[in-house]
Amino acid sequence: MSVLRVVSYNIHKGRSATGGRESFSELRLGLYGLSPDLLFLQEVQGRNELHTTLHAQHESLAAALEMDVAYGCNAVRASTDHGNALLSRFPILQHENQDVSDHRLEQRGLLHAVIDVDGTPVHCIVVHLGLFGGGRSRQVAALVRRIKTWVPNDEPILIAGDFNDWNNRLAPLFVNQLNLHEVFAVAPETGLATPGVQGPLSRFRRSFPNKQKWRAPAKRILQLSGTDNARIALPPRTFPAAFPWLRLDRIYQRGFAVRQAKVLQGAPWKQLSDHAPLLTELELP
Repeated sequence: MSVLRVVSYNIHKGRSATGGRESFSELRLGLYGLSPDLLFLQEVQGRNELHTTLHAQHESLAAALEMDVAYGCNAVRASTDHGNALLSRFPILQHENQDVSDHRLEQRGLLHAVIDVDGTPVHCIVVHLGLFGGGRSRQVAALVRRIKTWVPNDEPILIAGDFNDWNNRLAPLFVNQLNLHEVFAVAPETGLATPGVQGPLSRFRRSFPNKQKWRAPAKRILQLSGTDNARIALPPRTFPAAFPWLRLDRIYQRGFAVRQAKVLQGAPWKQLSDHAPLLTELELP
């Protein structure tokens, strides 16, 4: 049995959400303190010719945390590029970055790596989907095809990242077609705590002049866990980090038991990126 600490985090290219202050050094220290086994990172700068402190972020994190790393470059600019990265305490056996860009203004990719967890191959896919619903649907269709083609049904899989799916409309595709389950939907109740949410949300609701017409931007979807404790659950609120409201980030799994899942809120996380990171502990039989 192996227990993995898994973090998914959109690091916003190493800049804070407020004023664009460089936060990469503090972010690196914060991630080190989590002692992760797997890091699924989005908006990672592989190249920055203007600010050397923000250059090769995946390599800097891998060196500091003593982890293997794979980087998938998606968006290329004149002086910078950025994409997704996977950092692993376990050997990365192979990896490939698949271009799933829907149009030239948004470069997106699926970073698919296979790691060796004590002799068991585990498929890890880092995603950052597009801002438009039609594009996200096509990107998820490409993801489904990739998994059905390259991932055997009996091998564990983790998919994590920024799905930009604030209405949670893509969840049935993962549950019904791939037998994947979002970790918050199947985590023990004790792992669902997200401190500091209710107070800010109550104040936000009170700011609306007509409370009767206020609606949350999501619908509840039943995600079946494959166990007797399946329940109605929504992914957590992760954006913006200082005041989490939208449900953008996900961790899906197959082949694991979920020990806990939580959003990392408050200091220092709300000052490091525009997203709050997700942390889950998974047990691999």
